[in-house]
Amino acid sequence: MPHLSSIILTQFKNYALSSFSFKEKVVGICGLNGRGKTNLLDAIYYCCFTKSYFSRTDQMNVQFNSNGFRLESQFSMGPNSNTDGLKIVCKMANEEKKEFSVNDIPYQKLSEHIGRLPCVMIAPDDIELITGAAEGRRRYMDTILSQMNAEYLLQLIQYTRILQQRNSLLKRFAEQGKTDNSLLEVMDEQLVARGQYIFECRKEFSLELLPLVQEFYSQIANNEELVGLHYESQLNQIDFALVLQQHRQKDLLLQRTNAGIHKDDISILLNNQSFKNTASQGQRKSLLFALKLAEFKLLQKNKGFAPILLLDDVFEKLDDNRMNNLLHWVCNENSSQVFITDTHRERLESTFNNLGVLHQIIEL
Repeated sequence: MPHLSSIILTQFKNYALSSFSFKEKVVGICGLNGRGKTNLLDAIYYCCFTKSYFSRTDQMNVQFNSNGFRLESQFSMGPNSNTDGLKIVCKMANEEKKEFSVNDIPYQKLSEHIGRLPCVMIAPDDIELITGAAEGRRRYMDTILSQMNAEYLLQLIQYTRILQQRNSLLKRFAEQGKTDNSLLEVMDEQLVARGQYIFECRKEFSLELLPLVQEFYSQIANNEELVGLHYESQLNQIDFALVLQQHRQKDLLLQRTNAGIHKDDISILLNNQSFKNTASQGQRKSLLFALKLAEFKLLQKNKGFAPILLLDDVFEKLDDNRMNNLLHWVCNENSSQVFITDTHRERLESTFNNLGVLHQIIEL
């Protein structure tokens, strides 16, 4: 089981040069807004996932007026591991391609690192997972499955690349005023092969997810409300190749691929009604934590050990009762390392003491 021992941040967001050591399983990070609590969590996430949880581009992670950034972290792997520890280094200078290495051996592909150090982040804006567009729910599925299944990640990368090529081809056809159907057929075959694999994995995943989400929702909300999750895909009703054929004229007209697994979604129900339309703020927040803890549980089952858990500003998001239910499970019933941020040191101290857990407080 991974345990983060230390991390050094150089020119990463608001950190010029800072180092932190982590002694306990439960770590509280406190400080006023703007001091870098979330950025520290993001640096930990970066070392696990090769990219920021919050920033769209790597350039956004570079400290203002700097040319690049560097992260170095040390993980111990526990007594049951066949490796002593992992030294993770990520560096990016100027506009050069970033380098990522483990124990001083660089990765040829960043995807090789995904799943080696699984972690789960819960952040304030994650409520978009429930209230926002389908893209966020697809990303949720892909993030979990990519950490559990290296083949899924490979197929997803290839699908995305082929999809981009197909869209470029559709634009070129429009510009030239003629269509090469044989070329489109070849591209469709490649897209179907990858898309079918992704569909099957997501379908199986959604069946595993539902009972876990229901279990955690009941624990956090402390009621018997019924949650429903349904994986929505055009491939549920019809073969992918046929879907592409049916949409070909529309694709040529709009110059983009209008059907496929890149349109999938998860519909969410509460007592058999649309969750988005009927749920209160408290119910939405309870479901968000239930989805994230289900993610945690699935990764734990697949990996054989618990992922690192990163909780950003969660005290502001739930009432006291729901918060106590959540933190009891997170700190007492869970064996992984947990990082929790808050603006109030006293609240962190009081919470951890009431839970009776050994903890460390870092004040920024």
